[in-house]
Amino acid sequence: MKSIVKACLRDISFILMLPLILAYKLQCLFTGRKDGFSGWSQLIALIPGTMGVYLRHAFYRHAMPDCGRDACISFGTVFSHSGVTVGRTTYIGNYCSIGDIQIGDDVLIASHVSIMNGCNQHGIDRLDVPVREQTGTYPPVSIGEDTWIGEQATVTASVGKHCVIGAGSLVLTPIPDYAVAVGVPAKVVKDRRDMAAAQNVAGHAEDLCPADVGS
Repeated sequence: MKSIVKACLRDISFILMLPLILAYKLQCLFTGRKDGFSGWSQLIALIPGTMGVYLRHAFYRHAMPDCGRDACISFGTVFSHSGVTVGRTTYIGNYCSIGDIQIGDDVLIASHVSIMNGCNQHGIDRLDVPVREQTGTYPPVSIGEDTWIGEQATVTASVGKHCVIGAGSLVLTPIPDYAVAVGVPAKVVKDRRDMAAAQNVAGHAEDLCPADVGS
């Protein structure tokens, strides 16, 4: 029953958003996707409630190269580049700012997270030219599947699969798969595979030594 309700909401959302989708597509013919996308993202970011989640998904399914099934993009979150992709069943919290990023499946991104393409988007070497006019670099950044990024983290480099990034952390260098990274700048403090192995050992030990042994 739940799946039927969700399917109906998706269909209704597409119908409601169709005029905006067509308007966006029309604008892209004249101005290109790059110039039009961020403005539309700012507009639909302000639709509140659960219906807002469905309406945003309906729009992004036709505005992004890929916006996966059941992806949740929350209130106030803005995408600044049309090349961004969002994987299946990914959750993005309130008031996030996301650049030209590739986000995998089953990713959890908490509220107020900023994900950008590197720290050198503006050059600073010349003093005779304003910083805003100096050429910068935009390295590709991706967030691997099943990764969790905590509240108010800032990410400027790629994060691997199955990672955890602590709340308030600043990611300046790539984070490998399965890493738990925290701090400013973020440093790897644990490997989730080691944590899982330790849990398995502990569980196996409990099976071998039940609490009622010797009673």
